[in-house]
Amino acid sequence: MDPWLIWLIVSSVFIVAEIFTLTAALGMLGAAALITSGSAAAGLSPPFQFVVFTAVSTVTLLFVRPVALRHVLQPPTARFGVDALVGKAAYVVSDVTGREGRVRIDGEEWTARAYDETLVIRRGSTVDVMEIRGTTAFVYPRE
Repeated sequence: MDPWLIWLIVSSVFIVAEIFTLTAALGMLGAAALITSGSAAAGLSPPFQFVVFTAVSTVTLLFVRPVALRHVLQPPTARFGVDALVGKAAYVVSDVTGREGRVRIDGEEWTARAYDETLVIRRGSTVDVMEIRGTTAFVYPRE
């Protein structure tokens, strides 16, 4: 069997294993084996193939993997849906207590409850949305 084919098989095994582990390390080794397969197909002798594999593996694991992980593990920058409403200001349409009330958030009217159940927030006040549970906004008066 040709050396380039062996490296290609090794590369495939690493890449398939990466799909199941999601560590990015095996993917980098798979890429190194793929590059080594190309150097073997170009006629490089086996000892130099191992040097190529070692060099490419080292470079990818030390420099490419941390960058890839940093991009994968970043928290989402934009909030969507009801998560985007948390922290926004709302206008109290009807008195808000720990049991009932209505507020207007970005032009939409929501059922509201006071975040602190002991508070009574009067109509016309401005409040901050602290949390959304289901269709109810939990609000706290602005200072």
